[in-house]
Amino acid sequence: MSIYDYAAKTLTGQDVSLADYRGQVILIVNTASKCGFTPQFEGLEALYRAYKDKGLVILGFPCNQFGAQEPGDAEEIASFCSLTYDVTFPMLAKIEVNGPSAHPLYAFLKKQQKGVLGTEGIKWNFTKFLVDRDGAVVERFPPTTKPEDLKVAVESLL
Repeated sequence: MSIYDYAAKTLTGQDVSLADYRGQVILIVNTASKCGFTPQFEGLEALYRAYKDKGLVILGFPCNQFGAQEPGDAEEIASFCSLTYDVTFPMLAKIEVNGPSAHPLYAFLKKQQKGVLGTEGIKWNFTKFLVDRDGAVVERFPPTTKPEDLKVAVESLL
């Protein structure tokens, strides 16, 4: 299995295959609208705008598993991201990232790049996974890593 074997739904309910992003550098982030890390949307959007023409795509996956900080439905999430942070990178449908109902993509990501002390579970919103142009999950960043601190890692893969 590779990252390209997975699919998700957009906020509007359309199916999207990660194979559509083959050849691009992908940053996958579980997001939330009412979190202390929510201002990272601004940095993620800046990173996306700076590097999208060089082959970076950011995929946001809303998740309500941490402190119920993403309570909205798809329309509310889309509106919040657009109106508050002018997000233009793809936002996918709300998913779970931990537990028995975790999205298969996240089960894969967590096995490929473990967290602190080898743990797999996502600890909080805005955990980030960096995927190279060949679909290999090369790095995992904790929520405290700011998007602007990812520039060197992203540039090295572009």
